Amino acid sequence: MSRLQEGGHYPHQVPIDAYGNGGFRFAQMSHRGSLLCLPAGMFAWNVQRADQIDADSLALVLQSRGEMDVLLVGLGREVGVFAPELRQLLRDNGIIADVVGTGGAARTYNILLAENRAVGAALISVP
Repeated sequence: MSRLQEGGHYPHQVPIDAYGNGGFRFAQMSHRGSLLCLPAGMFAWNVQRADQIDADSLALVLQSRGEMDVLLVGLGREVGVFAPELRQLLRDNGIIADVVGTGGAARTYNILLAENRAVGAALISVP
């Protein structure tokens, strides 16, 4: 099984096969750390906690404006605080943020992706 390296990119948006143990599995690959699932593909995401999410960490998401309507934000094991200014930044770019735990975000992402919906996910890894 190959691995998505730090700062890496898999060029297709695909379902999440598994999550936990500090990472994710998708497309017969393993990735340790957090993950952005966007129309342009799957990206390593250098965020470990909700308070590390800022406009810079969402730059790739904002580049996807017009390609997705909803961003599922998985904040780890539990839903934490998602800054109102970030929610507004996304909204101003035509993206609605749905903030939940990582497990719920990954499951919902898979369902919406299977329905060919314009969806993305920003997933903080869980132990």
